[in-house]
Amino acid sequence: MAKAFASQGDLSEKKITFDEVGAGLWAFTAEGDPNSGVIIGDDSVMIVEAQATPRLAGKVIECVRSVTDKPISHVVLTHYHAVRVLGASAYGADQIIMSDVARAMVAERGQEDWDSEFQRFPRLFEGHESIPGLTWPTTTFSDAMTVYLGKRRVDLMHLGRAHTAGDIVIHVPDENVMFTGDIVEDRSACYCGDGHFHDWQDTLDNIAAFDVDAIAPGRGGALVGKDAVARAIASTRDFVASTYAPAARVAARGGTLKEAWDGVRAACDPKFADYAIYEHCLPFNVARAYDEARGIDTPRIWTAQRDLDMWAALQG
Repeated sequence: MAKAFASQGDLSEKKITFDEVGAGLWAFTAEGDPNSGVIIGDDSVMIVEAQATPRLAGKVIECVRSVTDKPISHVVLTHYHAVRVLGASAYGADQIIMSDVARAMVAERGQEDWDSEFQRFPRLFEGHESIPGLTWPTTTFSDAMTVYLGKRRVDLMHLGRAHTAGDIVIHVPDENVMFTGDIVEDRSACYCGDGHFHDWQDTLDNIAAFDVDAIAPGRGGALVGKDAVARAIASTRDFVASTYAPAARVAARGGTLKEAWDGVRAACDPKFADYAIYEHCLPFNVARAYDEARGIDTPRIWTAQRDLDMWAALQG
């Protein structure tokens, strides 16, 4: 191949930051690698996003222990992707929470997603031998649920399909802070390979309606202040729209996946080429946009072999 597939060639360590986004609320970020969130309650701690392996989860735990010695009682997973969920066992939490749809997606495609993501981005699976198996929730919900960490209220909500069909957000009302998972990114490409482009814009509207004071996004830096929040939401909107429209035009005239790839590159490269994981995401984003434009509502399951077949079709 002319170039390494996805992020197989990305071996550089990323600098970890741990930023307070509200009182007792923290964002664990790492230069475009998957973020985690920390919500400190009266007596215990909730983690948002587990990381890809127990070893990588240990880095989040180190940061947690730098600010509190309270036990970790809950792990909340915003969706089913392997890089988000497979480290959950490290926290020893009594409760692991997902949406009903996310759990169904683990059952339907969790192993395939694990195999696919491991092939795409091996660095993010440091210590993969420590993964005990697929992560299954202890608790699920459909539209909304509330968890109380002592007196601190934490609202978990499905606001619509976006990055996946089962995405949830976590809102902490006392500080008006939201953890959005990969629905919102900051100077990082959105991964749309399992996404719903049309619904994504409506879901962003639903997030914007909360008028939050800070967001811990799925990737990229913590967004503190309404200006930073608005900028990231607008950028995410632009990324999603700029990816879908060229692919839809090609699909409408019966063009090929390679033609859709060329059209999306022409629209997106000038604006987003310097975003984290841009090259990694692009082929999967184009393939999904092309499928959605042709009326395929449920994203097709990515497998390690489908990844390579798609990549081969885009070369030359």
